[in-house]
Amino acid sequence: MRRCSAKDRRQAQRRGFCLLAVLVLTAGVLSLNRYVNTVVKPTLHELAEYEAYQDSLAAVTRPEQAAAAVAGEEGAASAADTLSLHERQVAGLGEYLAAARQGEEHFITLENDVMTVRFSTRGGQIVDVTLKDYTRYAPRGERNELVKLFDPSTANFDLSFYVRNGLNNVAVNTTDYLFEADSVVRTDDGAQLLTMRLPVAADAWLQYDYRIYDVQTPERDYLVDFDVRLVNMAPQMANQTSIGITWSNSSYQNEKGFKNENMYTTLSYRFPGESSIEDLGMSEKDKSKKVSTAVNWVAFKQQYFSSVFIAPENLSYADMSFDTAEGGSELLKDFSLQTAVPYTAQTEGYDFAFYFGPNKYAILKKVADAEGESLHMERLIPLGWGIFGWVNRWCVIPVFDFLRNYIPNFGIIILILAVLIKLVISPLTYKSYVSTAKMRVIKPEVDELAKKYPKKEDAMKRQQATMELYRKAGINPMGGCIPMLIQLPILVAMFRFFPASIELRGESFLWADDLSSYDSILNLPFSIPFYGDHISLFALLMAVSLFIFSYVNYQQTASSQPQMAGMKFMMVYLMPVMMLLWFNSYASGLCFYYLLSNLITIGQTFFIRRMIDDEKIHAIMKANAAKHTNGKKSRFQQRYEELLRQQEAQQRAKRK
Repeated sequence: MRRCSAKDRRQAQRRGFCLLAVLVLTAGVLSLNRYVNTVVKPTLHELAEYEAYQDSLAAVTRPEQAAAAVAGEEGAASAADTLSLHERQVAGLGEYLAAARQGEEHFITLENDVMTVRFSTRGGQIVDVTLKDYTRYAPRGERNELVKLFDPSTANFDLSFYVRNGLNNVAVNTTDYLFEADSVVRTDDGAQLLTMRLPVAADAWLQYDYRIYDVQTPERDYLVDFDVRLVNMAPQMANQTSIGITWSNSSYQNEKGFKNENMYTTLSYRFPGESSIEDLGMSEKDKSKKVSTAVNWVAFKQQYFSSVFIAPENLSYADMSFDTAEGGSELLKDFSLQTAVPYTAQTEGYDFAFYFGPNKYAILKKVADAEGESLHMERLIPLGWGIFGWVNRWCVIPVFDFLRNYIPNFGIIILILAVLIKLVISPLTYKSYVSTAKMRVIKPEVDELAKKYPKKEDAMKRQQATMELYRKAGINPMGGCIPMLIQLPILVAMFRFFPASIELRGESFLWADDLSSYDSILNLPFSIPFYGDHISLFALLMAVSLFIFSYVNYQQTASSQPQMAGMKFMMVYLMPVMMLLWFNSYASGLCFYYLLSNLITIGQTFFIRRMIDDEKIHAIMKANAAKHTNGKKSRFQQRYEELLRQQEAQQRAKRK
């Protein structure tokens, strides 16, 4: 008999094990099937029948149930659900954070001489700021409502971070929780202190310290110190490198003209160490921007008021945006800021601050950090860039503020300001007129040169001869333009100054009820494109004065400069019409200033014309010509003649 090898035995054992496994699995499936058929299905069938029976019984008996019994059953179910929810919150958030979700929101109000600030225990945040010294414009010119910088329904300031709860990390958004508020106390430095806490553990909490001052210093009184303290929070904090901040708010319309105010309403910010600021632009549309570098402060800026969040230790980045509201909604823009501050286990807190107040140059310029370094918040006032801003900051504003100390009527102040500016630039005006007079006197000789060189190919010779004539007579061809160019920065500076001056807000003069906005002598039942739905008398008078000035100036220059004849339509007719369309919705104070400026200039023109004797000027020019017959040419004349020679050479080359 052949003996089985070890290999055959192992194979037989494996086949036996497989067969046994199949038998066991089959038996299990059969048992499960029997259980389902004999136990589960009957049970489910019985349960379904029972539920159907209960539903039918309830349908029959429900109309007969007493209201008290129904209320009792619902109350018991609600209590059971609440208990279950609370237990889930405790399990997910921890005992203290879960408790901070329960309770009723309370409000605390602090005020000083210039503002009233309202706080909510929901998120420990500021929800309302009212300025006591400023009122909103209302229909029919009424001003019986104080300016509010926050819309309580949309105001939001939220800190977001993570804390540990066992093995889990819990996301905390402070606006989801109720803070515990202490009683308001008065500190030694004259501040009112409000402390609010969000407990996270038995010995750890997030603390907000708000301080407002009443020390009769505007740059201090409009500030709200906001200190955030992380008390024993390091063991509770999850691993993270930053704490997020969300700040948003909707701004109210406070001025007469929605379009004009909305144009000046934007979101501004400053980079650390910079003396200038950036903004999202003066746009009537929605805009957004993300800055990936550090930011020192961010402002929700309106035409005359601003809400500014200040972070002396700087924000890590800034994701900013605004949405423009519809006209007639009493709102301007919805502002939003997403940002963060750095966090380490050694971080004990942050020293923030808010500014809620007017865009007033004298106040904003003095706002500084704890070390006394200027925050350059005066840049929130759009006084113009470059030389235009310099003129306003170093000339116009000091004179304007000086006059305000002695003259209560702003219309008179604007009049005096216009006269002073015209007196300062009167030498330039005189030089410009004299230059024009010289051109007028020498025009017959220029006409003789035109007759001498009538052909087109002699144009270069004619130009050279004309320049030589000017040189001998002592005439600078740019003499009439340079004074006007020097005056241009002043004109542009005033254009930026008046719409940005909160001092004019609500001030009346003659028929204008508010010099910071347009005056309206007639409201139209329709809107004219590019003009508006009203007639501004100051804008109309300004356009008429500009027409008269342009006509007088054209009559003076056209006789001496024939090339000006082709510009008559644009200078005399088109420009006044364009200015009327443009300025109809602008500040009446600005239109009044330009009206005065035009009238004064017209008066100066007639006065200078009576002073200047053309024959005397002609005699002086002849003397200069004899003196400079062989004189040295100026650099301008040399360059101009060289340019003419080059052009003539190019033309000769083309003719070949």
